[in-house]
Amino acid sequence: MPETHPPIELQGLGLAALAKVIGERRLPPVDQWNPERCGHSDIRIARDGTWYHQGSPIRRPAMVRLFSTVLRREPDGRHVLVTPAEKLEIDVDSTAFRAVQMSSEGEGRDRRIGFSLDSGDALILGPNHPLRLVDDEHGPFPRIMVRHGLEAELARPVYYELADLALAEGGDPPGIWSDGAFFALDRAR
Repeated sequence: MPETHPPIELQGLGLAALAKVIGERRLPPVDQWNPERCGHSDIRIARDGTWYHQGSPIRRPAMVRLFSTVLRREPDGRHVLVTPAEKLEIDVDSTAFRAVQMSSEGEGRDRRIGFSLDSGDALILGPNHPLRLVDDEHGPFPRIMVRHGLEAELARPVYYELADLALAEGGDPPGIWSDGAFFALDRAR
């Protein structure tokens, strides 16, 4: 089967062009599918973003990208792969996606920040894709809402790049504007 969703590359793509590419991408309507047939897929997404099936890494990036398009998070927190015919639970160690690259344009309230995800998707941080901080045993981790209850954890280098932008602007509290919304990067305030 030919791949219908090649990865979106941030390199050399302005954020207006990125928004256009994102807007043209059509994903399956997994939020509308509620099949009766359910089970477990024996798939796991590790904290580092590696997908496993029956304990072995899935080595075909196109297969992972395909699976990521039919993934959603249920209201009870479970992650499922869903088609019109079946819904299969998967195990997710942290988040379904990782934000692995960042691009920023503008300054202050006029800034827009785009992220590419390890799934080959991309998004623009803003009201439709807000950022929040989550504390776990490894410390605070910033996460961005992707779609259907799924989040992307920022890879550490990307988080540091985002924090550098916030600190350079000198806001109080430290945070970042993107697409007209402000996101605090300091939970203490």
